[in-house]
Amino acid sequence: MLPSMRNPVRTADPAPESTALARTLRRVLPTLAAVAAIAICVMAGNWQQRRMHAKETLRAQYDIASAVAPVALASLPAAADWASLKYRAVIATGEYLASRQILIDNKVAAGRAGFHVVTPLALRDGRIVLVDRGWIAQKASRSTLPEAPPPAGEVAVHGRIAIPAASYLELKPDSVKGPVWQNLDPGRFAAASGLAVLPIVVEATASPVPDDGLVRAWPAPDFGVETHRIYMMQWYAFALLAALLWLWFHRPRALRRSDG
Repeated sequence: MLPSMRNPVRTADPAPESTALARTLRRVLPTLAAVAAIAICVMAGNWQQRRMHAKETLRAQYDIASAVAPVALASLPAAADWASLKYRAVIATGEYLASRQILIDNKVAAGRAGFHVVTPLALRDGRIVLVDRGWIAQKASRSTLPEAPPPAGEVAVHGRIAIPAASYLELKPDSVKGPVWQNLDPGRFAAASGLAVLPIVVEATASPVPDDGLVRAWPAPDFGVETHRIYMMQWYAFALLAALLWLWFHRPRALRRSDG
């Protein structure tokens, strides 16, 4: 028999400290991962819950504003809390500034492409507000813009208060030049035109006399309350699942033997 067979080489046993550390890591790491997963899922669920409550508040605001009688826009102070008046029905009396009219591009109605016609209205008290008079279809060629002159003289515009989005995507950096704009922004309109307009837009809901042919179909906004509710429940369900999995894999040994 060879000497190497008579005296086999023995590998050193792992140090007790490293073995204990490995056992500790096997116990601790899954627990830390489960705690992290539960915390992340709960935070995501709480965020969706806050968004849901915020959208519920907006929906309640819309329902209340839709139920009350219209108020004269001139009776509202210039420093009004416009956000709280969103969707409020108003009557704006004044004269259109036809030379400052603009068209908001990429608007679709009944599957057809077109524009929203926006014209500043000079109120009796000297203030100016932008009025979205409605939708008009684009011509066969985009080089020819549709014509939608506003009524002359003093008019009473029946509409509702809208707050344009503060952030938007610009297709071209010079989109505020000329009569065709990509987005409706009262602040940028004021800077480009020199007119100190109110920070709101009145969406006209009634046709003038005679009718100008514009489409005024403002759909009720989708606040997405149910979407946030579904996402909230999903995140909370993920957190519960992570907790149940941790409990299952850390159940007492006696239970594990009985399961086997």
